This record gives sequence, structure tokens and C-alpha cells, in this order.
Amino acid sequence: MGYDTDESAEQPITELDSETSWQLLSSGALGRLALSVSGRVDIFPVNYVVHEGKVYFRTAEGSKLVELTIHRDVAFEVDEIAEKSGWSVIVHGTARRLQKLSEVAAADELPLRSWLATPKFNYVEITPTEITGRRLVFSDEPDR
Repeated sequence: MGYDTDESAEQPITELDSETSWQLLSSGALGRLALSVSGRVDIFPVNYVVHEGKVYFRTAEGSKLVELTIHRDVAFEVDEIAEKSGWSVIVHGTARRLQKLSEVAAADELPLRSWLATPKFNYVEITPTEITGRRLVFSDEPDR
């Protein structure tokens, strides 16, 4: 989903509406999850899928799962860079590990596949409280 059309007249940064931000978020497969626990911020790359207004990913046991259990508020970013343009979408929300058998079974039906051959038996759902997006048009830096 590139924006490499005639963009010479466009502003370098354009705020995107919620609908466009959701469309772009839905088009991606790899994002970054930001968590904060005890004053320390960690960022984790995760494969994800968007379904019915929520973001889902799988994870193994470890620091990511422990951190989001301690502090459920998260930020999630996805972006794409092309030759002349790009976009970035950020979701703020709350994360929770799916525990009900029916929820896990439903999540297992989603097209959510890990790029790494490691066992990831935990499904996590992010319920957004805010979504923002920006489209970027690249050009040379203006003269000073």
C-alpha cells in the first residue's frame, strides 16, 4: 500500500483519520509492542493480525508476557517505508492474555503465524483506546 504517486504538492506530514489508520494497520504483519514496567520501557517486534477492531499476537512465556501482565497499558506501532513516502500508525490500549478456551480457539482460527519456528502458545489481545496515523512524504531538506 504505497503512496508513490505525484506527491510533490503534498505536505510532508499528514494526519490520518481513524478509518484510514485502521486500514493501514490491517495491511501490516509485523509491528512493535511497547511496554513499561517499573520505569523501564521495552519494545518487542511481534507478528500480528487485526480482527474486529482489536490487535492479536502470539507470544511464548517470558518477559513480554510477564510485563504486560503487570502493566496492561501498551502502545503498538506499525509503519511502512517506500521510496518517496511512508506511513506510521500507533495504537494505545490495554493488553490481556486470552485465557478462556473459547477465546483461544477463536484466536487460533485467525491468520496469525509466527515467522520464527518457536512455540508461542499464548494469545494476547490489545483493545485500543486510541489510534493515530500519519502519512509521510519524503523530500530533500529545505535550505536553511
